[in-house]
Amino acid sequence: MTEVRPGAAASASLWERDEEITAVLEAVETLCADRSSSGGLLVFQGEAGLGKTALLAETRRLAQQRGCTVWSARGGETLRSVPFNVVRQLLQPALVSLMPEEAREYLGDWYDIAGPALGIAEPGDRQADPQGVCDGLVAAVRRLAKREWPLVLLIDDAHWADEETLRWLAAFAERLDDLSVLVAVARRPDESDGDSARRLDAVAAAAGVSDLSALTPDATAGLTRATLGAHADAAFCREVWAVTAGNPYETVELLAKVQDSQLEPAEAHAGELRALNRSARGGGLVARLEELGIDATRFAWAAAILGTDISVDLVARLATMGREDAVRCAELLRGARILTDPDPATGRGGDGDLEFVHPLIATAVYNSIPDALRTAMHGIAAQVVTDSGLGAAAASRHLLQVHPDDDEELVEQLRAAAREHLAVGAPDAARRCLERALLEPPVPEVHARVLYELGCATLLTAPATTIGHLQTALGMPGLDGAARVDAVCRLSQAMLHNNQLEEAVRTVEAEAARHEPGPVRLRLQAVQYMWEGLYAGETGSPDRSERLAALAAGCTGRDNSERALLILRGFDAMTRGENAEEVVEVCDRALVNGRLAPGLGWTDPEWGIELLLMLAGAYAYSDRLDRAEALYAEGLRAYETAGWSGGHLALAHAYVGLGQRRRGRLREAETSLRESLRLAERVGRGLPLYWTASCNLVDTLLARGHVEEAWEVAERYGFAPPYPSTIVIPDPRSVRGRLLLAVGRTKEGVNELEAAEKAAAVRGHHNPVMVPWAADLARALATEDPARAGRLAADVRRQAERFGTDTAIGEALRCAAALETGQRAVRLAAQAVTYLEASPCQYEHAAARVEYGILSRSVAELDRGLTLARSCGADGLVAQARQVLESGRGLR
Repeated sequence: MTEVRPGAAASASLWERDEEITAVLEAVETLCADRSSSGGLLVFQGEAGLGKTALLAETRRLAQQRGCTVWSARGGETLRSVPFNVVRQLLQPALVSLMPEEAREYLGDWYDIAGPALGIAEPGDRQADPQGVCDGLVAAVRRLAKREWPLVLLIDDAHWADEETLRWLAAFAERLDDLSVLVAVARRPDESDGDSARRLDAVAAAAGVSDLSALTPDATAGLTRATLGAHADAAFCREVWAVTAGNPYETVELLAKVQDSQLEPAEAHAGELRALNRSARGGGLVARLEELGIDATRFAWAAAILGTDISVDLVARLATMGREDAVRCAELLRGARILTDPDPATGRGGDGDLEFVHPLIATAVYNSIPDALRTAMHGIAAQVVTDSGLGAAAASRHLLQVHPDDDEELVEQLRAAAREHLAVGAPDAARRCLERALLEPPVPEVHARVLYELGCATLLTAPATTIGHLQTALGMPGLDGAARVDAVCRLSQAMLHNNQLEEAVRTVEAEAARHEPGPVRLRLQAVQYMWEGLYAGETGSPDRSERLAALAAGCTGRDNSERALLILRGFDAMTRGENAEEVVEVCDRALVNGRLAPGLGWTDPEWGIELLLMLAGAYAYSDRLDRAEALYAEGLRAYETAGWSGGHLALAHAYVGLGQRRRGRLREAETSLRESLRLAERVGRGLPLYWTASCNLVDTLLARGHVEEAWEVAERYGFAPPYPSTIVIPDPRSVRGRLLLAVGRTKEGVNELEAAEKAAAVRGHHNPVMVPWAADLARALATEDPARAGRLAADVRRQAERFGTDTAIGEALRCAAALETGQRAVRLAAQAVTYLEASPCQYEHAAARVEYGILSRSVAELDRGLTLARSCGADGLVAQARQVLESGRGLR
């Protein structure tokens, strides 16, 4: 049994907590042992009053004894709607203590991303990416931990933490291996649900969890005697345990009541304990509060409404009383153990003079406020907070509690709060504000705009919800002009992200038909062609391509709609295998002095990432890898700088990997693609970006000769039919077919490649490099059906010569050489080397060199191929070349 000083209420809940304290000591010692030690995570879990807060206090004491820096924060039942509330409590005091330039130096590139969420920097004018902000907060702790080592973070009442903090905490828990920080979390089980519960469970799964239990009768007796004196008899002690069920907090409160009433701790008075216990909790607490008078009751109610940063002045304004009366009430409530002074040892930030003694008391007081009065007080609190200069976002948690009343001003306040929430990366908070604004309801001319704003707020997090909001908004009056066009484009984008690409195309097409020829219609047509260009199931491609070519022919690139159409025309021509020089010329016309035009950047919201990936893809497969790689690198930098850590960053890494794969830097490509998949896992499986990452990784591993690893990746990440409704580059059926052939499942591989043939025919995709099914199918059929294999190889060569790139022609010649024997095979292989030597694709060049060396039995050519293969990281080619060289048979 843990020793405590008699009467030491702060330590009372440490009785029978030896195991937990030992775990704390071990975690602190591990942290302090070495600056490079990995982080630690402790979770104390139990019902209210079982001593979680006391264990955190003991953790603080033990950590500070070892010279640790300790920061702490606490969730609040009425504060769950306040985004970043808990993480701000935790980190803000340390950051505010720094000079602005110091804070910027410590946070580096993350300052502009995480700073607004922490309240130490002004937000930008764009909607912040929630995942980027979350990563920024993790990075902030990593950097502060190096400065403040050894650092301990304490989070109490995590079950009441806001969603944004829990997102950060869950991400933080995953990365403790490279974070030298000890985190201790206290939570009640079954007090949260949905995403909050899932995130808290993830934190618990990564931690050493201590499930706290009630005190035993012996411990309760020991605590009773330590508090009241050794003369407390056994019967009295047993009744204390029976009345409180061994709950440490209730035991401490009951014993304090016994002391206050000067009750003798003897069996004769044991019957009075139940009445005393009732007065310390629930209805008894409310009655005790009422005994203090109406002013003290009003003061306590106002404090419960505020919930945090409880200052006497702010409570006085909310309770409409003078400062002198407010000070008197505060003293009464301190004496009654309802309010107390904040413990300076906790180091929690804020402007409060007071806090509730225990969350159970705060909850009881808040629930005791009559419903109508509670609602009215929240309305007053919103005004008080606003008048204090804290902004619409700070007032919004109170506005959410006000009854709907056709209040136009309240609607505008909530809209303003939503904009502030979006700017710091809290779309869920913005959604709550806008959904509440709709209940008011807004006046008819504003209603559609609120729905539109709600759709924009949920676009990144809930595409299906966005679709409903925007469709409703577009069906109402009040959304006209540019706002309506933007709403249609965003609706189509949400449909794309929700795998409803055909509906996206039809939606934009219908809106375009409503407009006369001009810039607006041209923009809508460009969006329509963009989605059609991404739709893997579209038929009638020749007619579409002709219409697109005719529309783009009149475009000079004078505005972004025309530039978009030029990009779309270039991408379409590339996929169809039209002349590559013309593809590049059309794409170049979409640029301004060789760069992306203003408004067409990677983070500009009007057009989105898809258009720029089409531009870069057109360059990549037209042998202008220099331009493609520059675009991919620019996109990656833009998203990292802006803190966009979700789907956009995942796609950026995937396409950087694609560029590296095309260049022949296979090791670097694998690294980029694995990072893309890691990010894509956080966004969600089955989305187009997930397919892009997994398809390119399998393709890269096959090029490296790591066949078993490629198969394992395909199995783990679901790289198999059914395929997505959007096109993926390179063609996933072709890559899957090549994979099946590589693992010896020849019949299945042939079937997959024939399926790729049919899908390409439907789409009109005849670029033999982007959709390489034919060359692989020809090789697979060489023995079984040589005539068909020959026809396929001839078709590949025809299409390659039509497209005209060195890579396409060289690859077609490689395929032809594989089907021939003797000197004809040697001549074709030599021609393939000549073309691929001029190509930017070094892996294909290496493969051609090795194949030519084997056919010609040339040691010199094999050596050149071996050197190239090593530089690419093509281990399979290296092994093949070395095996032939080491055998030495017939070589010259």
